[in-house]
Amino acid sequence: MFYKRRDDGYKLALEGIRQKTLVYGKEALLTEFRLSEGSHLPRHSHPQEQTGYLVSGRILLFIGDEELEAGPGDSWCIPGDVEHGARILEDSVAVEIFSPVRTDYLPETESG
Repeated sequence: MFYKRRDDGYKLALEGIRQKTLVYGKEALLTEFRLSEGSHLPRHSHPQEQTGYLVSGRILLFIGDEELEAGPGDSWCIPGDVEHGARILEDSVAVEIFSPVRTDYLPETESG
């Protein structure tokens, strides 16, 4: 599967948080998030492992009892079922891989 960059196709996940699944396979899924300054991702958990990379901007990331003020080039890995969340300190772009695949992030034609 290939993906050529496009500026459309983002879904509003939460106020100030847009996401788009770029590519996926049998075991992993790659998603881009565009995050607006001042938005907040409430603490939550899911069974998938989540590995991320901050392309641009600045976020305060909470994983379990730890926190990191992440800037461009910083990365993280969140084990499955561990509570995590974030505060967006500047407009940001992050890419994250979920494994196994998050079926709720599949394009609608694929997820049913």
